[in-house]
Amino acid sequence: MDTDYKYEPKNGLTRWLDSRLPLMRFTSEHVLQFPTPKNLNYFWTFGFILTMCLVTQIITGIILAMHYAPSTLLAFDSVEHIMRNVNYGWLIRYIHSNGASMFFLAVFIHMFRGLYYGSYKEPREVIWILGCIIYLLMIVTAFMGYVLPWGQMSFWGATVIINLVGTLPLIGESLTQMLLGGFAVDNPTLNRFFSLHYLLPFIIFGVVLLHIWALHVPGNNNPVGLSVQGKQDTVAFHPYYTVKDFFAYTVFLLLFCYFIFYNPNALGHADNYIEADAMVTPAHIVPEWYLLPFYAILRAVPDKLAGVLLMFGAIAVLFFLPWLDTAKVRSGRYRPIFRYFYVLFVIDCLILGYLGAQVPEGIYLFLSRVTTIYYFAFFLLVLPILGRIEKMKPMPIGISNSELSRDMVAAE
Repeated sequence: MDTDYKYEPKNGLTRWLDSRLPLMRFTSEHVLQFPTPKNLNYFWTFGFILTMCLVTQIITGIILAMHYAPSTLLAFDSVEHIMRNVNYGWLIRYIHSNGASMFFLAVFIHMFRGLYYGSYKEPREVIWILGCIIYLLMIVTAFMGYVLPWGQMSFWGATVIINLVGTLPLIGESLTQMLLGGFAVDNPTLNRFFSLHYLLPFIIFGVVLLHIWALHVPGNNNPVGLSVQGKQDTVAFHPYYTVKDFFAYTVFLLLFCYFIFYNPNALGHADNYIEADAMVTPAHIVPEWYLLPFYAILRAVPDKLAGVLLMFGAIAVLFFLPWLDTAKVRSGRYRPIFRYFYVLFVIDCLILGYLGAQVPEGIYLFLSRVTTIYYFAFFLLVLPILGRIEKMKPMPIGISNSELSRDMVAAE
């Protein structure tokens, strides 16, 4: 998105720096004065919240790595050492462990917002795809981090998932050997997971920069889904949206602090406070809550390979969303039928999360299959067909002009 605002150095020092390293020019033109649609609601603040979550995870992760011992003999005790003996170690560890949950909560809201308002549609396909890559990297990073405390859920969760990965054709065996580093989940596995868990957040940060860069080319989408038509439709990012973002982040921190200080273990599993024992299998192996929907999809079919393919397919289908949705209108505000299917999809995902924590038998298994079918049907059937047959509601002419489009009114 082009901007009429041009940075002008104010004195000799800034002119000298601007001619050699135009950092202040870049910050001013592409951050502070970046033209942003003036009708963005609070759902658009989750991009900033996610950035702050990532920075928090990286900082706390670096500190924890200074005291953690990636050894099957020492890992569990090193976590207890952090909690009991390191100055404010309990706080850093709880920020990091609960921060992962807050990170996923924010990214789910961010993605559901993008899905409702059509933020993946032309010309923002690359923004959406980069966001899906970030989400996939987050899942891998979180899973590897879940293994590091070396509790019962850590050990057996790693065992189950790595065995499932081994069922993939062509690459399964090689990938399993690379992750295990031996014949079973043991010390080499823990070392690999620790190294990758430390590395991947920096890769995520790099993809986030690309995501923001891609965003600044076409500019932000907005609740009405219309393109910006001029300066009358925009305001400078600072101070209008910096204040809004920081206010939303402050509210988000209240929820974050509740879990850190009042209920820090609510989102974890009690069995993970028992040291890993290869001779004792937990009664029910479950991942963290943010991975439960995919776990439900994995267990919805009796065939192991089919379950693994469906689990990976549930993520892969998101990459093709810009081409699966055939509707010409971006925003769900003007798609009356789509809104019903969208609400059902959100409920479907919540039910999948609940079912992922249950034993896969009886009614739970039946519901897992029904919700899995709707999950894929929403992307592969509902969106392609609905975009061609749905009658859209009248739309405003522009962001600043509330007059309805004559073409849309005539269509009514």
